[in-house]
Amino acid sequence: MFVGDSMTIGAAGDFTWRYRLWQHLRSSLGEPFAIVGPRTTLHDKAADAPSSYDYADPSFPERARRHLAGWGEGWQHMAPVIADEVRAHRPDVLLVSLGLIDLGFYTNAGQTDANVRAFIEQARTANPEIAAVLLPVIPNTRADLDPDFAGECDELNTRMAKAVADLDTPASPLLLASRPADYDILLDTYDGTHPNASGEHRLAAAFADAMHQAWGIGTPYDAGT
Repeated sequence: MFVGDSMTIGAAGDFTWRYRLWQHLRSSLGEPFAIVGPRTTLHDKAADAPSSYDYADPSFPERARRHLAGWGEGWQHMAPVIADEVRAHRPDVLLVSLGLIDLGFYTNAGQTDANVRAFIEQARTANPEIAAVLLPVIPNTRADLDPDFAGECDELNTRMAKAVADLDTPASPLLLASRPADYDILLDTYDGTHPNASGEHRLAAAFADAMHQAWGIGTPYDAGT
């Protein structure tokens, strides 16, 4: 189950990194898999609502569009609902990209860290064997322009690494994915934050490579899939 903010839900007209990862897993896994979650839409910027079905590839099947992501949603929004969503949709693995929106609008690094830990604990109340891959906060335009905000991003990433180390167990493994290699906000986003096509591939690769390297799931990411 994909869990994320605006970079994960995507906007009308996007492919999304969810689509890129689905394509990769479809070509690299030798066994069936399912993508689960309560939502299937993109964010419609004109309506300011998660109401668009206008994916860049209209053949992206509805069963693979499922997610738990929202424009403007962060760790503090997902921690209270993740247990119910895990019970309802029964994912084995959570792929989580959150944090930037928290620091930008809601909480500092320490408060966000508390929400990260609460999220993991709540997910485990619904599935004690849940696995999760967490993506650090990646480069973005505000951090590029605001040294204090960049410091908060760095602190949260350090805290997330410690949370993963503290809470990882054999029964419920946790991974902190590597920040996408050579991620460039001028080349990999369309506005300094949200991924364009190359950024989508880099985000998908971060999750795919983490799962392959640590758990032997799939193959190394191939942007040509």
